[in-house]
Amino acid sequence: MNAKTRGNKGEDEAALYLENAGLEVLERNFRTRTGEIDIIALDGEPPNGTIVFVEVKNWGHYGIENLEFGIDEKKQRKIIETAKYFLSKYRKYRCMAVRFDVIFIAPEDGTQPSRLLTHLVSAFAESI
Repeated sequence: MNAKTRGNKGEDEAALYLENAGLEVLERNFRTRTGEIDIIALDGEPPNGTIVFVEVKNWGHYGIENLEFGIDEKKQRKIIETAKYFLSKYRKYRCMAVRFDVIFIAPEDGTQPSRLLTHLVSAFAESI
């Protein structure tokens, strides 16, 4: 399986996980000049809910201990800038709480009926 197919499969799994957890997936693969956000979801109802920007890491060979290399400060800045653009475009969400999550999907090892998914809630925040 190539990286793009694996990535799409992982994002499908992550979106299903979020929906099963009660979140509403608003957008997938939201792109701007600045960057891309894999999943944008709503946790609760506006205006009291939280808008959740989710980065999905679906690596074929690396473990969660390598996550800091995949979501370094530069990647976080790109996600944050893209989130700001989303909020300026969709103004009805701009007064809501904002959260940046990461969903890590463990590599397939052939021994599990489904892959292990780890949801890191509030994995990072915007630095002041």
